Amino acid sequence: MTAWEKLQAGQMYNDFDPDLFQRRVEAKKLFRAYNRTDDGQTEERQQILRGLFRSVGKDVWIEPDFRCEFGKNIAIEDNVYINFGCVILDCAEVVIGANALLGPNIGIYPVNHAIDAEERIRGGCIGGPVHIGRNVWLGGDVKITAGVTIGDNTITGTGSVVTRDIPANVIAVCSPCRVLRPITESDKTDYFAQNPNV
Repeated sequence: MTAWEKLQAGQMYNDFDPDLFQRRVEAKKLFRAYNRTDDGQTEERQQILRGLFRSVGKDVWIEPDFRCEFGKNIAIEDNVYINFGCVILDCAEVVIGANALLGPNIGIYPVNHAIDAEERIRGGCIGGPVHIGRNVWLGGDVKITAGVTIGDNTITGTGSVVTRDIPANVIAVCSPCRVLRPITESDKTDYFAQNPNV
């Protein structure tokens, strides 16, 4: 198996592999081109994202300065907003569900270097997929580690470090991130009554 195939299969791979290096170079060309665009270049931005990601839905808005490792392991559904300074090290699958709202300086890190020092210094790495559900809100500076799933409708508080799965329909906070409380009907406000045309 190639290093890319091992990476895709969730096996230990050599992070220093020349093919992986070249794939990173290609991703950098694309995300740097994206970051040089301005807000009026929506079609150009969409074209770049289609070339960079495995898949990208409608009405996806990513603020610069966005960075990723390969891009080809990232799938973003419809109506997603990603604020300034997001970094996704996509050494495994990263799926961002529809209507997700990602605050500034989000870090999604679905990769671990080898624990053994000799393996680590010789490039040993392994990834675990990250799945962010639909309607999720990640507060600013949230960091997500390998193998984590965040359930639909969940909020993770600013500065949280998410190291394990978070269920749907909750508010979760802290480092390591843990459930604070469920989201309930009592969290609804009079927003729709005050804004009937939204």
